[in-house]
Amino acid sequence: MKYLFINVTADWGSTGRIAAEQCRELMAQGHTCYLAYGRECGCTDIPTVRIGSGLAAKGHALRARVLDDSGFGSRTATTRFLHWVRQYDPDVIWLHNVHGYYIHIGLLFRYLKSCGKELHWTLHDCWAFTGHCAYFENAGCDRWKTGCHDCPQKGGYPKSILLDNSRGNYRRKKELFTGIPRLQLRVPSRWLERRVKESFLAQYPVEVVYNRVNREVFRPVESAFRKEHGLEGKMMLLGVASVWEERKGLKDFVALSALLPPSFRIVLVGLTPAQMEGLPDNILGLPKLNPVERLVEVYSAADVFLNPSTEETFGMTTLEAVCCGTPAVVYRDTACQEIAEEFGGLAVPRGAEHLFEAVMSIVGKETT
Repeated sequence: MKYLFINVTADWGSTGRIAAEQCRELMAQGHTCYLAYGRECGCTDIPTVRIGSGLAAKGHALRARVLDDSGFGSRTATTRFLHWVRQYDPDVIWLHNVHGYYIHIGLLFRYLKSCGKELHWTLHDCWAFTGHCAYFENAGCDRWKTGCHDCPQKGGYPKSILLDNSRGNYRRKKELFTGIPRLQLRVPSRWLERRVKESFLAQYPVEVVYNRVNREVFRPVESAFRKEHGLEGKMMLLGVASVWEERKGLKDFVALSALLPPSFRIVLVGLTPAQMEGLPDNILGLPKLNPVERLVEVYSAADVFLNPSTEETFGMTTLEAVCCGTPAVVYRDTACQEIAEEFGGLAVPRGAEHLFEAVMSIVGKETT
């Protein structure tokens, strides 16, 4: 069979790696696959097709900043892409993240409604059924259940600095994303499944399938990371994120750093230069690491992995760390707790003090 996967990235970041691994598995079974993407690409072994360009993505993002209509730019790029899709003529189309400033969801979903293909959509967050945001728990907002308006997170991803178009976005998404024949939803956690079933996507069958990682890649390996960064003889606590938004817990890491004994160091991967400035002396800030093998070395070097994110639909970095042999600590009442229960780890109440207690229970008080 011929498969087409669509995601904002290809073998880059958590969702990009998930989509790429699906392609590899299907190709190993003899199927034909293409992975269409809009932003970064790390693939060397999978056929890919890019939707638009870097410049087009920047234009889409700029438009969304002003008009608050993320997902409704990139019209020319999407028209060209759909022309290619009709020529490729896949049997199965599998969507992942369709947000990220690279594709026009109006054009895409009008095509999907009439194409007659077998359709799958893996949701990695809540963006598909809100008028603006990808997460809403921290904001205490439930307008997505009945109709978004007056968004309390207009300044959060996908950021708008001018208009609030959450009411219009919600209506347009509901019209586009409902009534699609042969669509099967997949989510990576029971946490997200419960929310999907309360949204306008409840009309579709939804399957919970925990994300997986390539265990041939994510495994304990020899690492020179400690030596390279002067961390020999230190207890290394690790945090990793593609984007360190507020929900990811950067402030909790800073608070934790004040509680740690001198023999501990925190390493945070994925920070921007601005976020690295002013970090406490016992926190080492690093940018995104590529290739993925470099990230595996860091996971393997750590003594404890911490994921103090307050809003997650799965928490891929936690699973990656556990597969590299590093014990993990996550917050309760998030999807990350499901990972801890399923694959091993500790789930604790929110707060730096609870993180500290969990760390000490793992590494032992003799390190003080």
